[in-house]
Amino acid sequence: MSSDHPHDDSGHGDEHAHDHGHEHSELGEMDLRVRALESVLAQKGYIDPAALDVLIDTYQTRVGPRNGARVVARAWVDPAFRQWLLADATAAIASLGYTGRQGEHIVAVENTDDTHHMVVCTLCSCYPWPVLGLPPTWYKSAPYRSRAVKDPRGVLADFGTVLPEATRIRVWDSTAEVRYLVIPQRPAGTEGLSEEQLADLVSRDSMIGTRLAGAPVEQEHTA
Repeated sequence: MSSDHPHDDSGHGDEHAHDHGHEHSELGEMDLRVRALESVLAQKGYIDPAALDVLIDTYQTRVGPRNGARVVARAWVDPAFRQWLLADATAAIASLGYTGRQGEHIVAVENTDDTHHMVVCTLCSCYPWPVLGLPPTWYKSAPYRSRAVKDPRGVLADFGTVLPEATRIRVWDSTAEVRYLVIPQRPAGTEGLSEEQLADLVSRDSMIGTRLAGAPVEQEHTA
């Protein structure tokens, strides 16, 4: 696999050469259009708003992030799975039953003492739905999409994540062809925890790279 245009914390990244398949960057306007369309379809009886809410909730809070947490926890306890995940994330993730739209080609990148990874989609909001659910609002926002590349340390600080100056930060730009999953570092002192208990330490934000593992899920950034 090629480098797929990572950026480092110097603020000088490679040109985004992949076609995202989306041209919309004015996400506020797009949100308004979607809501208007939902209202019209609901009024005509074509969709059930309650059923739609359940579907969205499933991707946002239950199916997606929990799936990714299980993937990370398995990588923490199973060295063979970890190596497979880093070599072919799509296949490794599929072996746990997590497949589907927006998950056809996923690349896993692993945080270490020397390197911290963070994911952004600079043109729109490409995101690995099967393992992270639907993207949070801040991931789609213009400030995050621009600052993540120009000032990754500043963005991390906004999330309460302060790394040593010696730690290199690599920013990965998702596209319609390739999406990324960050494998956060396993927190110290967790040797006696089960795989299920370890999964509870893995938040959505830690798999995007804006937080470290170990912070309770309910404290994730929502702005």
